[in-house]
Amino acid sequence: MKIREIVRTLEEFAPLALQDGYDNAGLQIGLTKDAEASGVLLCLDVTEDVLDEAVRLGCNLVVSHHPLLFRSVKSVTGRDYVERCVIKAVKNDIAVYSAHTNLDSAKWGVNYKIAEKLSLSDLRWISPKETENGGEGVIGVLPQPMDKMSFLRHVKEVFRAGCVRYNDWSGDMVSKVALCGGAGAFLIPSALQKGADVFITGEIGYHKFFGYENEMLLVELGHYESEQFTHEVLAERIKTLASELKVYNTTIETNPIKYL
Repeated sequence: MKIREIVRTLEEFAPLALQDGYDNAGLQIGLTKDAEASGVLLCLDVTEDVLDEAVRLGCNLVVSHHPLLFRSVKSVTGRDYVERCVIKAVKNDIAVYSAHTNLDSAKWGVNYKIAEKLSLSDLRWISPKETENGGEGVIGVLPQPMDKMSFLRHVKEVFRAGCVRYNDWSGDMVSKVALCGGAGAFLIPSALQKGADVFITGEIGYHKFFGYENEMLLVELGHYESEQFTHEVLAERIKTLASELKVYNTTIETNPIKYL
């Protein structure tokens, strides 16, 4: 199985046309794209430790959610972790691929996986995209309505969150759930317009918590926590190609935020 075949399969599932204009999804480092894949390591973030793990496992392809090369790089001198990762990947003939906002916006992608973890049904896009049958955020219905505090405790447990931040919503029962992995606060007005009882995302920000106390429950999980199951989406797609291909989930904890 060639690396370029894996890349093609991922892009058939989550076309690059779905990515946001600011994004840089796709093949990040591809010196070995025509090589046979010796193994694939899946991760949320590419770090030096993750690349070391790829070397130990004999993987020459790392597939991440967050792009290693996101902002412009004008030199590669090893002065920061991004440049050191580039050097390490090139020295070890490791290809690095990122499926970011295109995977968020793909049907059965990141947001569908989050909805699956919450057992939501009747899924719809919060904000459909005109191209490639995709959209931003999803909205669905719980199997049974839950009271506010029971729902919050359930979300915290499912996503193994160090803490869950939420607003002082005046409502009581939750049934219709809207969500978006990562930094999805921009979808709050659209989620409210679609009748959601709650909106869940990784990052909201202090000021955006204001004004919805009588309208909708807002829940902030943490960016990493909201997207931690992305590797399942990637593994499911890659394993459709060749069941014998070695596909690993990183054992490295890449969340830079700790809780006390």
